[in-house]
Amino acid sequence: MLAGALLRNPVSEASEGPVRAWLWGLGLGFPLVTLAALTIYGLVIGERLLPRDAPDLVTVQAEARQWAWSFGYTDAPGMVTEGVLHIPAGRPVDVRITSRDVVHSFWVPRLAGKLDAIPGHVNVLRIEATAPGTYAGQSAEFSGPGFREHVFTVEAHDPAGWDQFLREGSP
Repeated sequence: MLAGALLRNPVSEASEGPVRAWLWGLGLGFPLVTLAALTIYGLVIGERLLPRDAPDLVTVQAEARQWAWSFGYTDAPGMVTEGVLHIPAGRPVDVRITSRDVVHSFWVPRLAGKLDAIPGHVNVLRIEATAPGTYAGQSAEFSGPGFREHVFTVEAHDPAGWDQFLREGSP
């Protein structure tokens, strides 16, 4: 009886025309147009989110290990700081993040999002401090019993302080 009810077609062929047009229009046409518009919008906006080369770009290396951070500076070869990342305020900074042992994460909530530090792989995060000051950073990835103390500080310097840091290693 169920099979008979399913196979029975009480609607005549003549009345299917308007229903079929609505199904094609709203069921297929509208979603396709909407998805196409959202895809184009996403591509245009997404392209603007990618970091661009900047003439005043600073690059630093961040290496995580249990339970500390080391920072190296391209503008001052051989200089390494422990637990404190020095950056110039008002300039874009690419932080090249990696790990020596396990997966950690580089996170400075007031400057940028979180990015993982993975052994044998370099991830790049662009940050920029709009004003000189001290910013707290931490690893937000559980990586063992000492991860809560896996913190660091970001010191953003004015132009004179940044030049002094590069020359002398201290602001």
